[in-house]
Amino acid sequence: MEAYIVQALNGLASASSLFLVAAGLTVIFGVSRIVNFAHGSLYMLGAYLAWTFVSLRVFDFLGPFWYFWAGILAAAIATGLIGALVELTVLRRIYHAPELFQLLATFGVVLVVQDVALWIWGAQDLLGPRAPLLRGSLVLPFDIRFPRYELFLICVGPVVLGLLWLLFHRTRFGVLIRAATQDREMVSALGVNQALLFTGIFFLGSLLAGLGGALQLPRESVNLQMDLAIITEAFVIVVVGGLGSLGGAFLAALLIGELSAFGILILPKITLVLVFAVMAIVLVIRPYGLLGRPPSGLHAASGPPEPLLRPAPPRLRAIAFAALALLLVVPPLLPVFHVSMLTDFAVFVLFAASLHFIMGPGGLASFGHAAYFGAGAYAAALLVKHLAAPMEVGLVMAPVLAGLLGLAFGWFCVRLSGVYAAMLTLAFAQIAWSVAFQWVEFTGGDNGILGVWPSAWAQSKLVYYYLTLALCIALTLFLRRVIFSPFGYALRAGRDSALRAEAIGIDTFRFRWLAFALSAATAGVAGALFAHAKGSVFPTMLAIPRSVDALLMVLLGGVQTVTGPILGAIAYAGLQEQLMRVTDHWRLVLGLAIILLVLFFPQGLAGAIRDRFGRPEEARQ
Repeated sequence: MEAYIVQALNGLASASSLFLVAAGLTVIFGVSRIVNFAHGSLYMLGAYLAWTFVSLRVFDFLGPFWYFWAGILAAAIATGLIGALVELTVLRRIYHAPELFQLLATFGVVLVVQDVALWIWGAQDLLGPRAPLLRGSLVLPFDIRFPRYELFLICVGPVVLGLLWLLFHRTRFGVLIRAATQDREMVSALGVNQALLFTGIFFLGSLLAGLGGALQLPRESVNLQMDLAIITEAFVIVVVGGLGSLGGAFLAALLIGELSAFGILILPKITLVLVFAVMAIVLVIRPYGLLGRPPSGLHAASGPPEPLLRPAPPRLRAIAFAALALLLVVPPLLPVFHVSMLTDFAVFVLFAASLHFIMGPGGLASFGHAAYFGAGAYAAALLVKHLAAPMEVGLVMAPVLAGLLGLAFGWFCVRLSGVYAAMLTLAFAQIAWSVAFQWVEFTGGDNGILGVWPSAWAQSKLVYYYLTLALCIALTLFLRRVIFSPFGYALRAGRDSALRAEAIGIDTFRFRWLAFALSAATAGVAGALFAHAKGSVFPTMLAIPRSVDALLMVLLGGVQTVTGPILGAIAYAGLQEQLMRVTDHWRLVLGLAIILLVLFFPQGLAGAIRDRFGRPEEARQ
């Protein structure tokens, strides 16, 4: 009984901390409709700033008690100001860009903040002091000892929820926030200064994130991994609760906190995936979260209309043929390392093209596309490990397994749209990652599978490069052919107007479902090729960073063009590879490059090239 009570209290403390971060994310998304991927970075900055203010005793003149809490409050306010600065300098300029490019810009901010934090505070973990008057434990009924600070955190969440309720229901600023959440176009038509309102919203949301990070100072060390660790859980809570619903975020935080706490006690092996399993179940049963509502009105960022996907003009085709000729002729003259790098680039092009197939024509963003890349890699590796099958068998079975997985997951994912669909793809991907990570007897677990080499005739790096290049080009052109086929036109019709498409007899669900499976199958081929190129497979191939890489490649190249994933994959992988060689602060340079690209080329690299070299009527559009 004592153990269950302690775990219940631990769950409440974790839920309270998670709610602070999720509340800020909810407030920002509710009004601006921006999926702020940099929210975790603001949480991390709050923790680092709190450590600086408290450890250096900046407010020591206030006394032995107040110096700590003044440092916590100052860190939260400073983080709020930093968030407002990001909104003023970056996000304000791209409110009318496509929503996914806003996500790309915030990811650029993540890279910049991470390197700035590394430069200022170093790579080592930092330990903060304990909170005054909250040290030690308190004796509860049943002779249970529980830390005082954890009890304090349990009280913080409901207090913040109450203060936010008063702000939103008893102040003019709160009324404007609620009005903008319901219909921000009408708020603008009534003469409200949206620029000032958005800046205030970002300040409030960033302050809550900074406060959540600052309050972790007595609980855990401050480190550079805090941002990505918290942002995933915060997104889960916001989506499970319902986008824009503070009450839903609080309820979801309680649910996730308690399930995680008791999961450790009852079934420790499921704790890695429990949060995502809960999100998947909730979204399948209630597509808009526990307390969320279906979107009404024009809430999304009103970007320019989607241009028609058309075949490349003659000048771009000439450039493509010249590049292909170089890829065929030059590699025998290059060192082995550069040949291997070109092999990786070919794999990434196919991986990005497979994701673009459902993002561009299908209109379905995926945060978990690595599940199918990793499924193809594991299919090839497991056939080698358990059946001693040659490479050729693995390359045939990889798209089969990945396609079947896409059929199973896609059945649920394509029923949703927007952020809800993207987060459901992430949930299924994390479930697949958990299976690969924890089924040690079959998959090797964290040790992976080694010895996944090509067949004897393809063991030469140059020969394997040509094999990879041929398969990746063939499948990329196949996807392009499907896009311009009746299937592709029907898929785009469902993306642009599902009601009209269904009215003329198009089964939009079936087309999106089959497109999802085809995208997964081609990603599986990319995974199998990558596995044989590296000679090994690890669970990281199914992890979130791999999905983020694919998403960034597509967004950098441009979702609204067929050649976008090709250019994006080459630009992102090449830039990252070169920057890692030149400087230790490659994240800072890469992040700034991404931000500048979004600011000046909001349609991606391929979109900019299309406007420069495309047909005159396309440039005018």
